[in-house]
Amino acid sequence: MPRLLDAYNRDLPRRPANHAPLTPLGFIERAAAVYPDHPAVVHGERRYSWSQTYARCRRLASALGRAGVVRGDTVAVMLANTPEMYECNFGVPMSGAVLNALNTRLDADALAFMLRHGEAKLLITDREFSPAMSGALAVLERETGRRIPVIDVDDPEYLGPGERLGDCDYEAFLEGGDPHHVWLPPEDEWDAIALNYTSGTTGDPKGVVCHHRGAYLNAVCNIVTWAMPHHPVYLWTLPMFHCNGWCFPWSLAAIAGVSVCLRRVEANRILELIAKERVTHYCGAPIVQAGLLNAPEALRKSFSHPVNAMVAAAAPPAALIEGMERMGIRLTHVYGLTEVYGPATVCAKHDAWDELPIEERARLNGRQGVRYLMEEGLAVMDPETMQPVPADGETMGEIMFRGNITMKGYLKNPAATEQAFAGGWFHSGDLAVMHPDGYVKIKDRSKDIIISGGENISSIEIEDVLYRHPAVMAAAVVAKPDPKWGETPCAFVELRPGARVSESELVAHCRAHLAHFKAPRSIVFGDLPKTSTGKIQKFVLREQASSAAAIDT
Repeated sequence: MPRLLDAYNRDLPRRPANHAPLTPLGFIERAAAVYPDHPAVVHGERRYSWSQTYARCRRLASALGRAGVVRGDTVAVMLANTPEMYECNFGVPMSGAVLNALNTRLDADALAFMLRHGEAKLLITDREFSPAMSGALAVLERETGRRIPVIDVDDPEYLGPGERLGDCDYEAFLEGGDPHHVWLPPEDEWDAIALNYTSGTTGDPKGVVCHHRGAYLNAVCNIVTWAMPHHPVYLWTLPMFHCNGWCFPWSLAAIAGVSVCLRRVEANRILELIAKERVTHYCGAPIVQAGLLNAPEALRKSFSHPVNAMVAAAAPPAALIEGMERMGIRLTHVYGLTEVYGPATVCAKHDAWDELPIEERARLNGRQGVRYLMEEGLAVMDPETMQPVPADGETMGEIMFRGNITMKGYLKNPAATEQAFAGGWFHSGDLAVMHPDGYVKIKDRSKDIIISGGENISSIEIEDVLYRHPAVMAAAVVAKPDPKWGETPCAFVELRPGARVSESELVAHCRAHLAHFKAPRSIVFGDLPKTSTGKIQKFVLREQASSAAAIDT
């Protein structure tokens, strides 16, 4: 028997002919070879085919090498959803470097930390973001004495203020590169392809390191999960800096799709582009979808072809699902984190659900669902015992992942890495229940659970009820310090345009659907602070609630 095992293994070693490191970079090479003239990137008057886009990516890789960038260096980019951002997802790792896409809404101090911590060798930045970036570069030089080369992007579609910070324009930089540059795949598929920083709302951000293998697998998984056809037309409502656009830059190259770029998320512009470019797919948080529902009726009816939307963050309420269906937009609910390359679970639908009433469909579709095909493990476990919780839809535990689309770890932070991977699983920090059918439903972030009079209250449960009210467009619930109860629920509500409702009416609405102790004790009306991806910034609201409690006492 051992000799047979040797025959299977030792006598048949890996060779260049039958084994290559997995990397999503090969997708664009194939797209350019098979569909050279098919459109790849659209942005205003600029339109690039796959052969042109591949040549531009090779120029970028070549130019970076000539600028001194070597394997393992970090190249930081501060870019909007433009062709340059798309090209960096390929050109930077083609040079052997690691792509560090920066959040365009961060301030100078946060950006300076990332440039310093990631040891950026070179920066590519859009003129729109020069105020924050000039401040970050000044902080970096003051603290380290280091000045890094800057390549400026001057997008013709941007007509606002801003200055150039470097000595070279992006297009001139590309001219110095070779369109036939022979790039090399990674030596090991475990090599880093991207560095993405977490929000850092409770301390310094953590640098999530992603590898070529995970990027390859999740890019393919996106296609399978969404049943994407060849040549889809994808609208970039999701920022490409966010988890590398959930790996969709690489997914689109694999199926020779079209990337329709969008600098700013505006409902009217989204609907105009859906109609004009015949967009078939886009991603966005529930607040993005709600914006489309509240757009002028003429724009909502400006297209007749089917559109697929991937929605993450909070579960879409029933009214949103129903409204999007009437518009011809079919929602797919996913969940994930930066540490798992973006989405890593999907609420996989069943044909039988289509026959159910909208409220029941919304309940089923509002769950975070089952694991992505390329993620080997998904569980809801007690973080202390590391045992799965009962699949009863009631017992809460922590969502945990393991598999090939989980990060390498946190850059230069071994303690945080070990903590995140304790017990052989990645700990998400999200609290959830497991339903009898194997579908996961998030109840809250561990930091967002409200403990009132010793009772645990899920902020998401209250938000779900608030979203059922026809006047509510967006809602977020946080803990407000209380001298008697310890904490009580405080709701922040953004109303639909033209809608009116009183605080007492909303509280009564919540009490009609919840135990009375779970209903919010106070409601604050106004615009909710959001990230560039449309997620509501609860940490800002927690600060506001704490300040209000201090004034009350």
